[in-house]
Formats: sequence, C-alpha cells, structure tokens
Amino acid sequence: MLRIITLNLNGIRSAWRRGLLPWLDRQDADVVCVQELRADAADLDEQMRSPAGLHAYYRHAARKGYSGVGLWCRTKPDRVVDHLGSTEFDAEGRYLRADFARLSVVCLYQPSGSSSAERQQAKYRFMALIGPHLKGLAGSDREIIVCGDWNIAHQEIDLRNWRGNRGNSGFLPEERAWVSGLLNEDGWCDVYRRLHPQATGEAYTWWSNRGQAWAKNVGWRLDYQLATANIAATARRAAIYREERFSDHAPLTIDYEYTLATADKD
Repeated sequence: MLRIITLNLNGIRSAWRRGLLPWLDRQDADVVCVQELRADAADLDEQMRSPAGLHAYYRHAARKGYSGVGLWCRTKPDRVVDHLGSTEFDAEGRYLRADFARLSVVCLYQPSGSSSAERQQAKYRFMALIGPHLKGLAGSDREIIVCGDWNIAHQEIDLRNWRGNRGNSGFLPEERAWVSGLLNEDGWCDVYRRLHPQATGEAYTWWSNRGQAWAKNVGWRLDYQLATANIAATARRAAIYREERFSDHAPLTIDYEYTLATADKD
C-alpha cells in the first residue's frame, strides 16, 4: 500500500508547535507533501530537516517567511526536481517533484489571489504555466500524483457558502473551468472525489481564521490529490484528519494499492 499525505502547514514551525510530528510518526506515510513552509533552510531544526526518519527535500521561497514546499519520502527518490523554469514562480517555491522509477509525486502550491487584484493576476499566470506542464505529465508514460493546495474549490459542494463566493478568488468561473479542463480534457482524476463523489462538509480542508469558520464548519475543499488514470484507479481510502489542528488546513491522506518497492522493480 502506498500512503500519501498532503498538508498546507501555514508555517512549518507553527505546525511543529501544534503537534504535527507526533501525529506524523503514527501515520506510516510513504510520501508527505507540504506547502507554505514560511521558513528558510536556516530556520529548520534537525527534526524538520529529517522528520520521522524520512528523506526531506525543500524548495524555499526567496522571500523570507513566505511560501515554500517540501517532500518527505520514506524511500529515497531516484531524482528530485525543484523548479518549473519560471523566474517568477521558482523564486516563490511552488513546485517540487520526486521520481521513483515510473512513479512521480509532485508537491504543488498554487498562489492565492484573495489578497489583491495583482495576486489574482499572478495566480492566473501560474495557472497558464502549470496547466501545459500538467498536460505534458499526464501524456507521459509515467504514473503521476500531484498533491497540494490548489486554492480553488472546484464545485458547489466544495465549499459551504458557494452562493456568496461566486465572485471571490478561489471560486471564480475561470478558476473552476480551469480545474474542469484538467479533469475532463487532460486526463487527471480528482482522487478524493472518485472515492467520495457526494461528500460535502466532511470534504473541507481549509477554514478561515476569521469568525467561527472552524467551529461552524464553514470550509472549503482546496487541497487535492490529482492522479493519472491507472494509479488513481488503485486508490482505496481517502481521509481528512480533523481531530487536531496543525494549520488552517487539514491533512488529506490517500492510500493507493501500489508500492514504491514494486515500482522500483519495474
């Protein structure tokens, strides 16, 4: 069984203080994809550099205390790719890929456009960049799982107040259509939705820190694992962990009937 977890940390040091490591120790995960490190390499202590005995890889943002992604892997990858070839977005630390024989796991952190019109335009630029890249990956001969915070709720069932958010970043028609294109035209599978096609409130992975969004479960589903068809078909279990709060996001865990050891023998 291959267990993959994705989680936006909203700061790795904050998540550590909130008890992420003891929980992670119990998960027996093969790959953990984390986003929004908000820390430089010098800010990480020894546990963060190699959590739970895993091989750790990071792409930090050039801007201090901002963005950044990480991959924690039980099996050492054959290759790690930490860039997209974009001066703008490589400097923000938004992409990290680990290759294991014919399997690739990608950690992705799509920009949010909620803070300003300028950041929404940056989000559109990132979508224009990553879209063709993902299409190319889907058309390759590899099995691919892309994990991360996409900052888009795809369908009305993916957020509590969908009517009031139709004009807001994260639920704009252009953003939702872009996700539909990935799924319907480029061959990607939304693995959680494959296993739980009608789930609503239990599917949310992010809650605003404003008001009582968490207490009232006024959430959004922003964190996905998208996979190519063959490996998506092996998914057996998907769970969102909400018993503890390590971040304003919740961890999404998916188990696939696929092993890295088998992949290495292919």
